[in-house]
Amino acid sequence: MNRLLQVLVISAMLVFGLASLASAANVPDPVIGTWKLNLEKSKYPEGAAPKSESRTYAVTATGITLAVTGVAADGSAISQSATLTYDGKDIAWTGSTMFDAVSLKKVNGTTVKAELKKDGKVVGHSTRTISDKGMVLTLSSAIKTAKGGTTHEIAVYDKQ
Repeated sequence: MNRLLQVLVISAMLVFGLASLASAANVPDPVIGTWKLNLEKSKYPEGAAPKSESRTYAVTATGITLAVTGVAADGSAISQSATLTYDGKDIAWTGSTMFDAVSLKKVNGTTVKAELKKDGKVVGHSTRTISDKGMVLTLSSAIKTAKGGTTHEIAVYDKQ
């Protein structure tokens, strides 16, 4: 009887553990949704801050689509897009003059590191983090400029 009780307890623990793993695997990516740039909390080089910007992330069969829209510092329209995967492979990025591809790797459930590329060469790095409560997205980026320097920016977005 004692052996039967041990087997039942171990079996129950295994079933509970596997169920927990399965449900954790189905946890949605916290980036999914629409995020609006908070200019007061963001830090851009002098004259480089966009007038407005929003990022919309949505799940698709091939990855996570990202659409970036807004108004740039010079008043021109911002329209960028990509289909994101976190496998470290290059992904086409449209609409940016500074880079044309990214490669992404998840660090954990709330942090993603990116290499920004132009014509196959790394021109910058970015880290995307989402706050513990999932309401603030922060992009910290360093990108090489056309003049050979590096521009640093921290863009803070609020979930809508």
